Order: sequence, then structure tokens, then C-alpha cells
Amino acid sequence: MADSAGTSEIDQGGFSGYFDRYETGRASGWVANLADPQSIVVLTALIDGEAVDQILCDGLREDVREALNLVSARVGFRYDIPGRYLENTPHVLSFRLPDGGVLSYMGVGGVGSLSPSLEFAGLPHVALHGNLDGMVHNTLRGWVLRQIGHAGAMVAGGDVLITCDDVRIGLAHADRLRRDVGSANASDPYCGFEFALPQDLRSSQPRRYRAFALPEMRELAGSPLVTATVTDLLEGRLLALSAGMQRLQAELCRMGRELDLLLPSEGYHIEDFDRWARRYYETLRQRVTAGRRIAEAQGASDTPASLAASLVSVLMPTYKPHLPDFVAAVESVLAQTHGNWELIIVDDGSRSAEVTTCIDAFCARDRRIRSIRRSRNAGIARATSLAMQAARGAWTAFFDHDDLLVEVALEVMLREARRTGALLLYSDEDKIDRGGYFREPNFKPDWNYRYLLGCNYVCHLTMVDSATMRAVGPLRREYDGAQDHDFILRCAELLEPGRIHHVPELLYHWRITPNSTADSVSNKQYAVEAGVRCVADHLARTGHPAQVSAIDRLSIYKVDWMARPASPEIAVSVIIPFRDQIGITRAGVASLLRHTDYASYEIVLVDNWSTAPDLPGFLAEMRREPRVRVLRVEEAFNYSRLNNLAAASSDAGCFVFLNNDVVIGDPQWLHRMLGEITAAADIGIVGAKLLYPDRTVQHAGVLVGLHGVAAHPHLGASVDEYGYSGRARLSQELMAVTGACMMVRAALFHEIGGFDEVGLKVAYNDVDLCLRAHERGWRVVWCAEVAAEHLESLSRGSDLRPDQEARFLRERQVMLERWGAQAFFRNDPFYNPNLSSSARLFYTLADPAGRAPI
Repeated sequence: MADSAGTSEIDQGGFSGYFDRYETGRASGWVANLADPQSIVVLTALIDGEAVDQILCDGLREDVREALNLVSARVGFRYDIPGRYLENTPHVLSFRLPDGGVLSYMGVGGVGSLSPSLEFAGLPHVALHGNLDGMVHNTLRGWVLRQIGHAGAMVAGGDVLITCDDVRIGLAHADRLRRDVGSANASDPYCGFEFALPQDLRSSQPRRYRAFALPEMRELAGSPLVTATVTDLLEGRLLALSAGMQRLQAELCRMGRELDLLLPSEGYHIEDFDRWARRYYETLRQRVTAGRRIAEAQGASDTPASLAASLVSVLMPTYKPHLPDFVAAVESVLAQTHGNWELIIVDDGSRSAEVTTCIDAFCARDRRIRSIRRSRNAGIARATSLAMQAARGAWTAFFDHDDLLVEVALEVMLREARRTGALLLYSDEDKIDRGGYFREPNFKPDWNYRYLLGCNYVCHLTMVDSATMRAVGPLRREYDGAQDHDFILRCAELLEPGRIHHVPELLYHWRITPNSTADSVSNKQYAVEAGVRCVADHLARTGHPAQVSAIDRLSIYKVDWMARPASPEIAVSVIIPFRDQIGITRAGVASLLRHTDYASYEIVLVDNWSTAPDLPGFLAEMRREPRVRVLRVEEAFNYSRLNNLAAASSDAGCFVFLNNDVVIGDPQWLHRMLGEITAAADIGIVGAKLLYPDRTVQHAGVLVGLHGVAAHPHLGASVDEYGYSGRARLSQELMAVTGACMMVRAALFHEIGGFDEVGLKVAYNDVDLCLRAHERGWRVVWCAEVAAEHLESLSRGSDLRPDQEARFLRERQVMLERWGAQAFFRNDPFYNPNLSSSARLFYTLADPAGRAPI
């Protein structure tokens, strides 16, 4: 057939090119965008005037590049006509350009015979001829021809499947120049194929290679070929050493995993917290002492002498306290290593002579203690607000009348305030029971606004700059029981996130009593209802309409975002790469079409060189779906590149990257993810909760730097389990989410260059994308309300299979070299340094002796 590269091209509205070749149900040609030479053109294939497919023009055409002096040779395309059109009935094929123009067909007559379309008919009998010739320089070579009709011409084309020791290793196109074959068969000489063996398959040991012509799946003559791939002695030795190192690295990883299981426990875990806590508090005092010495030696601004000028007002509202607990609480303030404090006790109408006598005795004993007495009970919010008005200190700390402060609490909080410039600080906390045992530690993440909407995780100990406190305003009686949650939310409305700081130290003991929320939330259902109101009112004030409800009648909350009036729907492209696995891909697409109650979305199926016999029928089904379009990418599996190519072909406002083995069941899933991503201008990525088929958790976000590179918290928990501090049920900010179901703003995706298709072709590319987004100031949210079933890596298999392990270890090393030195990778801000980073997440505790001075 004619070749257009040597002729003068036709400019079609900024696009130049031809549909210049048709043979055996395959059309090919080239198109370049002269206005944007670096871009890759996407054509629409039409059969009988109906759009049936989209084609990426990214094939190499060096002849065109040289003839037109283009900057890129990636302008070629090839299109295999669906099998349903290859019958005896004639059809008309044409290609539509992005600007609506039609690509001209140049027949055997060259430029003088241009036509806007080509009429074709079904295929006659085809006889296959071909051969696997052998291997030269680690490249398999051969050829394929097909004879059309019993006495017809021999034509070239088609794909060849290559296997090694009966494992599929790749595909090759039969389009290389073979003049010898063309001359011998009086045929098209462009019938050869070549397949360069990947480096990890090269070996001095013999392997069995086979070649199959597709789609017939007919083995070629000369196949199988049993041969070694290295003949040079030095090269063979170097490859053997390389293979040995890979085996050693893989064996070390396996040994490490086995050792983790066999070695004795680290010695501390949540269920043995009291033993850990007693060791922790001993080392905490030592670390504070060491920190003082360091500060004094360096002349820092947080020495005890410099901090002494900072007056801290400790506010304690009280109402009919249990006197022994009340006395212990006041004594814990008296024991503070930072001595410049005032304790303001507000007796909110206790009307108890014993309480009055006790308070008066403390006031007489220490001038730093002051009391305010009310004749009638007004509630905790009003009582605390009276103390706030009376506070004289530069800083204010909130303290319940039966709880305990660790003796270094105020000193540590002040030191961290001086070091960070924060105006609102909060610490970790635990609980103490009647027997004096420490229980139920709350190891908190760093500032996590989205998590705060789901629960008041900040809680105790909270210390705030007093000027900021007055700007925020008093506690509000209408939220009694959740008044502190409301106060923190109002602080968040006023302060930049960088002025809010988490101190990852246990500085507060919340006492478990029969009437406290520490003992049972059911005792204070009014507090749950107040929490719902305070979150809903906060969202209304900030212009984010939402429905807020309590989860299981507990003080943890679900936020259902509401669409803003008159806001246009955001166009969404759901991008699903697949290779074969037709049944599972069909089920996933069917679940999307059936369970997506959203108008402005499309599904982009990225066919990565599938060869399954049921592929044509599946694609025929998909082309009948108006929401579905298909891109075929004939390259080795590269998850990053497949998604990048699909994203480049879309003008949607958001992309959802979805594995083909994810099944959707919630009609509101897309609304929920869009609600999260549009809740703030700096939220760029949203992930979902993914479940195994047995309804246990596979993905509830990603914690980075743990277990080497990244880890999945709450793995294996049942779908309704709350997880640690409610974190398996509550949406929250995290460093990363999985790409198996990930929504990304298109602007962000283009800004950071998409997935890394060079260094992270298969594994960790999703985590890397999230970390690069984080570096640029974007936030990542895991949405607990969107749950879907995930079969996990069904299409590509496990990363720890022997044939995948070397690649996986290389990509793991890329992540460690790229991110290992970053502070957020060494200590994930949404985890906690008191929890182990190498053992069971949210359960095993880190050795307290390993922490640095404070």
C-alpha cells in the first residue's frame, strides 16, 4: 500500500496526516498537530458513520518525522476493526480529527486518490505462515504472513505472543522489514518481528521460548526455541552476579518477614499499656531534664528561666466533685515543674459545705489558686466561660475537676509553644481507673481537620494563647457536653493550620468514673446530640452545607456533603486499565453503570494489549455503552503510563483511577468523593474504603514510612469495626491513599506530571503521587463513607511472586531514596511516634527509651 511520508502532506485545520494503509481488518496512518507538535492526537473511529472507538496516535513513524522535520516521531496509529464488522456485509470506515474534520484515506493511487472514507468487507479464508527464526544479541526474531483466499496474496501484519518457560513475557508487532521473506513469498516485506528480552530474563542457563501468532493463538514454525541468552563469558558472569544479588535481596526480605513473626514481641502493646506507661513516664521525666540541660547549654529561648515569665491560667470548672478525685486533681497542678501558673476553680453551684471547705483550704494554702463561686448551677460551658474571663495568663489550659496533669505537662506545652510558634496546642492522653491503672491511651495524629469533623480527637490537654481564646469567644451553653469540640472548631475557623500543634506526649490522665464520658458515652447521650449540632453549625458558618449524624449513637460523626446551590456538576473520567481478565472487568464496569447516580461521568477503559478470545465481544458490548470509551495501548504493563495516557485524552475536572477488580455498590459513591474533594480548595486527592470479598478491610488509607515504605492500617478488620480511636470509621486526612480507587483533581494531576512511569511503573506510584501532591501544599483525604469490594491485584498478581519480586524491590528502593530523608516519611504526621512503625499498627507500642529529649 502507499506510504505518505514521501509526499506533500495535507494540512487539515492544524492537523496533518493520512489514513494511509488498510490490510486484513487493520487500518493505520499518522496524524500530527502542527499547532502543538508535542501533543499526542486522539482520533475517533467511525464505522458506517457511528463513533465506535478512540485511538491514541502515539506509534513511532520515523519516516514522517524525517519528511516533515517534526520534533517527535510519535504520530502513528493502528486500528484493528472489531470482529462484528468483519463479515460479508460491506461497511464504511473513517476517522474524525479532534477539531471535527475527517482524516483523508490515501489509497493505492497516492495523493491523487484521496477519499474521506474506505469501504471494506468481511475477510475471506486466511492461511497463516510464519517462523520463529532464532535469537541474535538477546533478541528473538521471526516473521508472520497471512494468505488471503486460497490463491490470494500474502499480507503482513498481526501480533505475536512471546512466552519464556511457558510464562507470558510480552507481545511483538509483525511489522519489521524482512526483504528476504518478502522476496521469497512475493509478499509485503514488512512482516518481521523482533522481541528484545528484558534484562531480568537474560541468563547463561537455557530457557524455552515460544511464539504464537494472534489472534489465532497458532504456534509458529521454529517454536519452541531452547537457548541461552548470553554467550560472552564476562557478560554471563556479570549477569550471574546480578541475578545472585537479586536472589539474595529477595531472600533477605523473606527472612526479615519470617524473623518478624518468630522474634519475641517488642514487649509492649495496647493491652499491656499500664506496664508501658510506667516506663514511659519515668523516661519522660528524664527526657525533659535532658532537654533543659540542652536548652541551657545552647542559650535557647525555652530554658526554665526564660519560660518562667509565662503565666499559664489553668481553668477548672467543678460541680459536686468526688472529693478524693478533686483533691488529687488540684495536687497535680501544685506538682507542676513549671511554677508560674494560676488555678481558677469555678464552683458551679455545688452547694456542698465539704466542697467549699476544700476549695477554701487550697486557696489559703497557695496564692496561685483562686475560686469563683456560683449560687446556682449554670452548666459546664457557662462555668468555664467565667474562668476564661478571669484568666490573667498569657496562656490558658483547660482541666476537668477529677482528672490529673502529668507533672511536666505545662513545661512541655510551653516549650513546644516557644519552639513552634503555635497558638493552640494539644497533647496525647490516657485514662486512669479507680485502681490507679493506666488504660486506653489516645495517641493522636498531628492536626487533622477532617478527622476533627468526625470526633473531638483534640480533647485533653489543650492549651491556647489567651488572646486567641478571647478572639474565639466563650464556650457556648447550647453545646454543653460538646462545648470543647465547638471551641476547637471555632479555633480552626480563626487559626491557620500551621499555628495549631500536636505535642506527641502523654501529659493528661482522664479519670474513669461512673458518670464520666471516659467510662461510658451512653451516660451522656446529650453530649452526642450536642456534638452533632456543633459540627453542623460549624460547617454552616464556613459555607459547607452538610448533613451531620452520629454513628451508632456515639460521639463520632458522619458528614454527608450537600451540593452547593447552582454549582455545575464536575465532569469525571473513571479510568480503568485492564489486560484480559474480561469477566472481572465486565463485572466492575457493570457495577459502575448500575450503581453510579451521577450524570457527568465517563468510563475510560485502557486495554493494555489484551489477547483473550472473549475480548472482541466485550469491546463490542462496551462500545454500545454511551458512557464508555476504549483506548488500546500496545505496550508492556506500566500502570503509571496507562493512566497517564488515559488522563491525557480527557478534559474532565476530576479523574478517578480505578482498578478493574473493584466493584461499586453505593449509588452515591461519586457524590461522596466529589463532596470531599470540593470541601476545600486545597484538597486534591480522595481515597475510598476498600474491602475484601469477605467484608474485611483491605484499605483504610496509607501510612508512609511504616513497614519499610508504606502500610495499610486496620487491615483485616471487619467492615463495621471502629478501629483505633474510631479511625476505621471516620474520614480523615492522611499522607496517602491507594490508587485502586483514587479521585484526583485534574489540575493537580497535570501540575505534578501524573504518575511516575519511569521509576515506579507498577508499585508505589499511588503513594508517590500523594507525597508529591503533599509537597506542593495539597491535602489527601480518605473517605470512610465510600466502601467498595476489591479483589486486590487480580489483573497483575502479587508483587511478591518470583517473576515480580525483583521489580518490586527496585521500586521499593526508588521510594526509599526519593522520600526516606523527608520528615513526614520518617514520622508520618497522621500516625504517632509512641506507636511501633514496624509491628502491628495501632497496637504494638514503641520502646519509650528510644525517644529524644524534649
